[in-house]
Amino acid sequence: MFKKILIANRGEIACRVIKTARRMGIATVAVYSDADARAPFVAMADEAVHIGPSPASESYLVADKIIAACKQTGAEAVHPGYGFLSERASFVEALAAEGIAFIGPPASAIAAMGDKIESKKLAKAAGVNTVPGSPDAIDTTEEALTVSNEIGYPVMMKASAGGGGKGMRLAWNDQDVKDGFEATKREGLNSFGDDRVFIEKFILDPRHIEIQVLGDQHGNVLYLNERECSIQRRHQKVVEEAPSPFVTPEMRRKMGEQAVALSKAVGYHSAGTVELIVSGADPTGESFYFLEMNTRLQVEHPVTEAITGIDLVEQMIRVAAGEKLAMTQADIGINGWAIENRVYAEDPYRGFLPSTGRLVRLRFPEASEFGPPVPSPLAGEGGAPSGAEGEGSATPVAADAANPSPNPLPQGEGAQGYIRIDSGVAEGGEVSIFYDPMIAKLVTWAPTRDEAADLQIAALDRIELDGLGHNVDFLSALMQHPRFRSGELTTGFIAEEYPDGFTGAATMDETKRVLAAVAGVIATADADRARQISDQLDSPLPPPGDWTVRLGDTDHTVSLGEHGLLVDGAPVVLEFTYTPGDRMVDVEVFASTDADADPVASYGIRIARTRTGYRMTTHGASHDLRVLEARLAEHAGHMIEKLPPDTSKLLLCPMPGLLVKLHVGASEDVQPGQPLATVEAMKMENILRAEKAGTVASINASEGETLVVDAVILELE
Repeated sequence: MFKKILIANRGEIACRVIKTARRMGIATVAVYSDADARAPFVAMADEAVHIGPSPASESYLVADKIIAACKQTGAEAVHPGYGFLSERASFVEALAAEGIAFIGPPASAIAAMGDKIESKKLAKAAGVNTVPGSPDAIDTTEEALTVSNEIGYPVMMKASAGGGGKGMRLAWNDQDVKDGFEATKREGLNSFGDDRVFIEKFILDPRHIEIQVLGDQHGNVLYLNERECSIQRRHQKVVEEAPSPFVTPEMRRKMGEQAVALSKAVGYHSAGTVELIVSGADPTGESFYFLEMNTRLQVEHPVTEAITGIDLVEQMIRVAAGEKLAMTQADIGINGWAIENRVYAEDPYRGFLPSTGRLVRLRFPEASEFGPPVPSPLAGEGGAPSGAEGEGSATPVAADAANPSPNPLPQGEGAQGYIRIDSGVAEGGEVSIFYDPMIAKLVTWAPTRDEAADLQIAALDRIELDGLGHNVDFLSALMQHPRFRSGELTTGFIAEEYPDGFTGAATMDETKRVLAAVAGVIATADADRARQISDQLDSPLPPPGDWTVRLGDTDHTVSLGEHGLLVDGAPVVLEFTYTPGDRMVDVEVFASTDADADPVASYGIRIARTRTGYRMTTHGASHDLRVLEARLAEHAGHMIEKLPPDTSKLLLCPMPGLLVKLHVGASEDVQPGQPLATVEAMKMENILRAEKAGTVASINASEGETLVVDAVILELE
């Protein structure tokens, strides 16, 4: 076994690899750029080596710097994580030339699967179902139009070396191809150094299913079930779960066997993922097609670990060291259900635009640090599977009274479950423009899918995140959505269910009454604190107990007195602890005052003071509550609202980014939907279009200029 490994990555995946290596007794080396000098993963590693400036092209993507760091520290092997150099065959070959092991697949397999055009040909030869499309790269827009019409719309334009949602564009007609083909080529060149593009048929009602494979260097390859990754935005996964609510045991077997056949055809070993597109319109489940193979660890690997009890990072390390897999296909079971939500620095209330800046406040709910949800025969100390040869079956063992699952959040009597937080940032740190905007991965496990989703909602409620825009509310809304609960998912879920953008999750009337009650209680506590400060009367008056709480367009009367807590004259029974200044309260709601009763609902409520009351956030929505003493409310009238300025004539930059292209000039007439400018942010090109007809009065920015949020690009007459 290796004594020291280097992690050629950053952020949460670097932290993730360090945790397993530490448990295995392996020393770790981190590499870092200027932007990451104070990042948590740097502090976690046993050693750290600075490798250059903040741009990845000058640090994490420079193979020579990684190899030099290995030589400097004596690292025997490199774990690449995902992204950066993880799927670059030349990097694996360069390591081998220096006698350094690569904790991943062989260079030949990476090269074969890294080219989407060639990998499709190999998959077809291995007997894997493939999507109809162009067999070779397409060079010009005219050729793209010809191929698209031959295949039939809709089609997907893809950069051959693309991944992670970059270099992909959907086209419904000729105009979409004309608008998007060249941009797809540019994204492929800028992100992957390869501008080749191919086109394939877009499957209607598509579901994105992927099969986790694991192989050793002795010819053994297994499939570790599937993951459902259909909920995506701009081809970037947002929610992943295992298993899939759509896949039957027979589908799982067929998909798994094809994934194994492809892996063996290219001599694959280590962890990898075969991605499939599945037609949700086919009730037989037979219409599944090869999409691509990711020759690395996936971002969403924790959900597979949760239902199998197998530490994939550990298995990758053991395979790289030459060990045989300690399990067979018959040993791979499915235990419970796991869901992963990706917490991103993006603002769903502003069209999911990237948000960068400092994490002024960051608090996660209590979580089990690492490991499968229940004990496993392969489990070593601390509940994480050891996977050493000869230790027996990897079949997970059900939890029981003697081996309970961690239960850090209230879930009701008899509930089981656990949460896992994989994060690479800390309070006071910064989400940079240079890298992916992920803040954390929130993983929940429970015996059933609904319980895992409920635990997600509870955990999301208890995340405190200030300083930049984030998608926590949106994730909670997804977990509550009836269509998600039914399992009727497609890759178009977000676009179909939120066509006009996200404005917050729907809120039940009962929840509004609870929020009004909480506002009345904490207003009383705050008033009590204020009345006891110095220079007040020797016998301060008791705090007021009657309040008028405005939530939306509705005024609620809240009274605290001898008859208990009343909202609009009806009793509300709550239990929570609040000290003036608290930003978070855990509230349990009861049906009666019966001391033995169980709560009927629970809420994690984030609280922020406003000039006239409180802003409360829970269950995927934020609410502004105006709170006044009841005796003053009738005389207060309504606050005069300041109308926002009219910006309808301005094209504003919606995010920090680089102005790549101006599509119009001064005095030019424009029509609704016409491209006006292209802004690149976090390696993704965003086309800004006209919302109405008009004439360009002035151009206020230049191509190549770096813009801040809301910078004026141009103005219409």
